[in-house]
Amino acid sequence: MNRIQFTQLVDEALARLPKIFKDKLENLAVIVEDYPDEETQGDFSGLILGLFRGVPRTRQSSSWAAPPSQIYIYQKNIEAICRSDEEITRQIQKTLEHEIGHYFGLSERDLRRRGY
Repeated sequence: MNRIQFTQLVDEALARLPKIFKDKLENLAVIVEDYPDEETQGDFSGLILGLFRGVPRTRQSSSWAAPPSQIYIYQKNIEAICRSDEEITRQIQKTLEHEIGHYFGLSERDLRRRGY
């Protein structure tokens, strides 16, 4: 799948988020890359499908202007575990929701309990 098609799927996944969550997404960039950089990959075991970097919304302060938080979606890693475009679409949605959970302050354990 080319980058334009994949990015469009990410945009569509964002559009499918419930309004209650979409309305609270502020100062957040969603970035598609092929793979995580070596340093990031070295910090984790296994295949990284997405990554949240930044200050969770629950820890943000109105008196301090933080740079935008970032969600990275790793295209080639997602494609590596999927066998069809439909699987890619579902995995993008799941990965995006997982990383947005981190944006809202949920831990890895919290997200795993919720099926992400």
